[in-house]
Amino acid sequence: MAKIVITAGHATVDRPDSGAVYNGRKESEVMTAFRNIVALKLRQAGHEVITDGEGKENQTLNTAIRLIKAHKPDYALEFHTNASTSPAASGVETISLPKDKDISRQISHAISRVLSLRVRGDRGWIDQSQSARGKLGYVNAGGIIVETFFISSRQDLAVWEEKQWLVATEIAKLFDDKL
Repeated sequence: MAKIVITAGHATVDRPDSGAVYNGRKESEVMTAFRNIVALKLRQAGHEVITDGEGKENQTLNTAIRLIKAHKPDYALEFHTNASTSPAASGVETISLPKDKDISRQISHAISRVLSLRVRGDRGWIDQSQSARGKLGYVNAGGIIVETFFISSRQDLAVWEEKQWLVATEIAKLFDDKL
């Protein structure tokens, strides 16, 4: 079984940062809840899971990076939502270093299958050097950033809220199949 760090983007403690706020939902809260679901599914499958908090607690990016460095996991995933001023923007993507390109694409495709979203980037993967975001601390530490859906899209959000447990199940299955 694998050792996996699971974190949620945008802290809810210390220096709270809600991330994107659209359609009455905060990215930090949506992804913290999802982190908990994924962690549960992975633990049920026998994996060792380290998170950046329990319940509604979600630590800062610095803490997430420290978890990767301290625990040296097989994988580290941080969950985010995308957002755009265009309500038509939609899709899923992952951002990682080239060494994690294959698993990143698999994660994007698993989410895409469940939510019926298009994959963005290079078949669901974005090399952080190609990202408009530039160098990302979490990715540089060896993690994968998963942009699960567009919170600014009412349609994406509605499907997400209906199927997030299925998304978590599919992500957990990837790690069972991979190892």
